[in-house]
Amino acid sequence: MSVDELLRQLFPGGHAVRREGDLLVGTGRSPAGEIAVLGLCDGVDVGVELALRLATEVLRVVRDHPGRPILTLVDTRGQRMSKRDEVLGLNGYLGHLAACVELARQAGHKIVALVHGQAASGSFLALGMMADEIHAVDGASLSVMNLPAMSKVTKIPLERLERLSRGSPVLAPGLANYVALGCVRSIWSAPLAAGLEAALARPVEPDRRARRGLERGGRTLAEPVARRVSVTTTHGE
Repeated sequence: MSVDELLRQLFPGGHAVRREGDLLVGTGRSPAGEIAVLGLCDGVDVGVELALRLATEVLRVVRDHPGRPILTLVDTRGQRMSKRDEVLGLNGYLGHLAACVELARQAGHKIVALVHGQAASGSFLALGMMADEIHAVDGASLSVMNLPAMSKVTKIPLERLERLSRGSPVLAPGLANYVALGCVRSIWSAPLAAGLEAALARPVEPDRRARRGLERGGRTLAEPVARRVSVTTTHGE
């Protein structure tokens, strides 16, 4: 789906979202009122400049439009793999972006992420997974780390990881697996405006991803273990 079609479906009432290279920034109109929009397109690799630009835009919304909902549009292959970005401390820039998103949440901004193309690695973690709700357009592609890269990092043979991924969504890339894990709350099909309107109408709730993962059979241990840790911490057992 092209960016123009994506925005047309999300905001049938009109929008003022502009494209600055691989960055999307502006506002959209919905029944809930004006929505701040920022995000990525064309599967861009996020480097230090783009991470800082995104963080700056989040802070601008917090300063100029208190409480305005924020829609982040995610389409990225991940962080830019260059020596320059690593030397400049790209991990710190992505951490700063994540901290700015959290600041916006604490300041009362409802944050909804929509994956409309690719979503992978650190830039997805900072911009997408920090949201109150994460959704995806039907056909989107998600992965935090592909299996060949995982094999290199963990030293586990690729063939074994491929076998494990067939029975465990925790190890497997793909939209269906992220839905099973509870990370992606829902998949949106046309008309996309209906999904956005429903997301904005829901009150912000505590993080339910582990619980959804348990209910959907994708993560069977995360929620029970977290509950046991919480009980132990509370009662000192």
